[in-house]
Amino acid sequence: MIILITGASHTGKTLLAQKLLEKTSCPYLSIDHLKMGLIRSGNTDLTPEDDEELTEYLWPVIREIMKTAIENRQNLIVEGCYVPFHWRQDFDERYLPLIRFICLAMSERYIDHHFGEIIGFESEIESRLIDADCTKDALKGDNKRMIDEFQDAGEQIVLIDSDYQQTIKKLLD
Repeated sequence: MIILITGASHTGKTLLAQKLLEKTSCPYLSIDHLKMGLIRSGNTDLTPEDDEELTEYLWPVIREIMKTAIENRQNLIVEGCYVPFHWRQDFDERYLPLIRFICLAMSERYIDHHFGEIIGFESEIESRLIDADCTKDALKGDNKRMIDEFQDAGEQIVLIDSDYQQTIKKLLD
C-alpha cells in the first residue's frame, strides 16, 4: 500500500506523514528531501522556486519508486507538493487500488482565522527557512489552485475548514 500525500504549502503534509509513520511503522519518502538532495548535489540546475519544472523533473522518479514498492509488496508513505494533478494517468489497474491519495487544502475562511497558527507551525516537523512570501493571499491562492486543479482531475480534497486537529485525526483513524 502506498499513501500519497500532497496539497498546498503549509497544510501539514509532513506532519501527517510523520504521524502515519508513527502509527503504522511504514517508512515515508519526503519529495522535498529528494528535491534538495538533487539540487544540493548539483544533479539539476533547478532551484526550490521552480515548482512546475520540479514536478516534471521529480514525478517520473517518484512514480517509479511507488510502482517498485507496490510490485515488491512494500508499504510506503510519499509526501510532498510535486504531484501532478492528473497523477492517476501514470498508473494502471494493477497499481491504483493500492494507492491511497490524500490532498490537504485549507479553506479561505480557515486561513483568515488561523494564519498566525499556520505560520507558527511551519517548522513543526522540518526546519524551513522563514518564507517571506508566505502571506495570507499567497496561501489562499495556493490552496484555491490545489482545490480547483485536483477537483477538476476528479480527486477528493481533504478540506481543512475549522478544526485542524480533528481533520488530521480522522485521516489517522
